[in-house]
Amino acid sequence: MKQIFAYCRVSSREQNENRQLAAMQDFGIQDGNTYLDKQSGKDFNRPAYLRLLKKVKHGDTIVIKSIDRLGRNYGEILEQWRIITKEKRVAIVVLDMPLLDTRQENYDLTSTFIADIVLQILSYVAQTERELIKQRQAEGIMSAKSRGVRFGRPPMERNGLFGALSSSWKNKEISAREAARRIGVNHKTFLAWMKKSLCGEKSTHFSPRLFH
Repeated sequence: MKQIFAYCRVSSREQNENRQLAAMQDFGIQDGNTYLDKQSGKDFNRPAYLRLLKKVKHGDTIVIKSIDRLGRNYGEILEQWRIITKEKRVAIVVLDMPLLDTRQENYDLTSTFIADIVLQILSYVAQTERELIKQRQAEGIMSAKSRGVRFGRPPMERNGLFGALSSSWKNKEISAREAARRIGVNHKTFLAWMKKSLCGEKSTHFSPRLFH
């Protein structure tokens, strides 16, 4: 028996998939036939998509909300479209683009030709948009850095215990791990603090072996 499946995708776990799921319910797709990935669309190595690809059979239909929910890589979108429609002989319906509906009752030679053109344009736009987003992000980071904005976690500040414990460590009265435990930091952080402290003492000559 022919079945209709839905494929939905959001780029991260923080994004909301409800709009896509509601559209699939409106189309009449059963909940058990909906496959959802919370993953980037840069490639098709996605668990739910791969399970769906194994599940569908000749005559089935896959419904997606928009072409960018299928993917964002121009070449791979076209290749997956070919696999689904030509190799598996499964129909695809793109809700936001009625021209991309390959169900046989609506599909003739002219429809195929138009759909192929539309698909290539939309796939190209999806990838171009992704590349522009990455470019804008990179430019934004460079601009922020030029203004002195710092990224990443701020360095931990040494607390009042460091002075006494550093003396004990230099006198070999305590290990770096024990000193770090008492301060409440990782022992590598403690050693980094010690190295910086000793480097700042111009009159102090120390061996790098202390930090290995």
